[in-house]
Amino acid sequence: MKLGWNLRTNEELYLTSRRSSQDPSTGDYTYRMDRRGLPSIVLRRGSQVQFRSGPWDGVRFGGQPVLRKNSVFNPIFVFDSDNLYYAFENVDASIISRFVMNESGLVQHLTWSQDHWNNIATMQSDSCDNYASCGNFGVCTFSNSLSCDCLSRFVPREREAWAQFDRSAGCIRRTPLNCSTSSGFRKFSGLKLPDPTNFSVNISAKNLFECEATCSRNCSCVAYAMTQFSGCLEWFGDLLDIRKYSEGGQDLYVRMPASELNSSNKSKRTVVLASVAGISFLVLLGVISWFAYRKKTANLRRALADQANPRRDNPNQDINQSIGDETLELPLFSFVTISTATNKFSFTNKIGQGGFGPVYKGVLPTGKEIAVKRLSKDSGQGLKEFKNEVILIVKLQHRNLVKLLGCCIHGEERMLVYEYMPNKSLDLFIFNQTKDTTLSWQKRFDIIAGIAQGLLYLHRDSRLRIIHRDLKASNILLDKDMNPKISDFGLARTFGGDQYEEITKRVMGT
Repeated sequence: MKLGWNLRTNEELYLTSRRSSQDPSTGDYTYRMDRRGLPSIVLRRGSQVQFRSGPWDGVRFGGQPVLRKNSVFNPIFVFDSDNLYYAFENVDASIISRFVMNESGLVQHLTWSQDHWNNIATMQSDSCDNYASCGNFGVCTFSNSLSCDCLSRFVPREREAWAQFDRSAGCIRRTPLNCSTSSGFRKFSGLKLPDPTNFSVNISAKNLFECEATCSRNCSCVAYAMTQFSGCLEWFGDLLDIRKYSEGGQDLYVRMPASELNSSNKSKRTVVLASVAGISFLVLLGVISWFAYRKKTANLRRALADQANPRRDNPNQDINQSIGDETLELPLFSFVTISTATNKFSFTNKIGQGGFGPVYKGVLPTGKEIAVKRLSKDSGQGLKEFKNEVILIVKLQHRNLVKLLGCCIHGEERMLVYEYMPNKSLDLFIFNQTKDTTLSWQKRFDIIAGIAQGLLYLHRDSRLRIIHRDLKASNILLDKDMNPKISDFGLARTFGGDQYEEITKRVMGT
């Protein structure tokens, strides 16, 4: 069973409570996946929000520790171009468990043991899970009772009401923000991130520094955060429904006037920035000198080569120079073409993430579907692996190897363009509780045989003897007919014709 959305059909699956323990008709409460911004699960009574799980961070919802692995069930979260849902699988086939919302809106995970149901997890763990219980810029901390505090450098909006334990009015800034004066950000750790009502995902920011820079440029941006799952998040307006976790949680950076930031922090930051600027200048100077020398010598060699062997202009000249000495007949896509095809690398077009970087689905003007691997600036794999993959895979032609259609080199951008595989990767079928039953034994055998044929070609029959070094289920792609194709040759190595052994210098690959 799934709690969420079928994005292809726009069908929603959600929980509704009973009217009472004796009346099974529709009750007042619903528990639904909210797909605005970051996915989260929201409990409502009618139209009023009662509880919010917090956004999915790639591991769990909002950093809350309740969904960690246990001896009864494993949580499953799927978010791709077709589906957005939460589900779970029992650790053992002998276990009987259920996920239920009762007539009071309490959401629990129960397991059957010794002739009765035992509660093993409750989504609303304490009174801090009541929605926005501490108001705007307020933080709820639970020990033995509800405790509301203002974020540091904020004060209660209504002091008298706050003193009488009415915290719904929340907090205000001790020093108001002014767009004409300088500001910075203060870090708060271990939090459930605020409600995404006034919120956006910034896909252009790739790291914490870029996220801070984009938020700084917009005076309306009051806070930002980076998550493993969706990257840079920015909030505008009120920051509601924040709580402090004793373990887990996420980091939130809240905008503050410069006068409210610690002077010691500012002086340390100034020293760090000055040091970084000085080192960066020296490095930049060295890089410029090195490139000038390389360009001068390359131009000289090219001029001598052209005199000795005149040739026509090569439309792939830029890529050939970037790849090295290899001469490749490989189509070169423009950045505009790829950006348009992927809807400017939109989050909805993202279909995967690997060590190389994100993978996007795209559609060319001809209607042909493509998959685009975009080298991430923070990737552990870099230009060397990019060159390696282009050089190797362009020379390989086999029905069980993924087909490289071309690449794109634009400034610092490096992208590989492949044929699109509608059924994605093998790991989604063999490790997914709901999909693994769709593979018949004959189809499993055909997939195994196809992978073996591809490996036989790489090891024995191709122009180059190639060892893949990163072969795993996620690197086996499946076309519309479920035919397997080996992909991702970034870590592959070539062997000599009479070579049967190699001692590597470092551990890498799979």
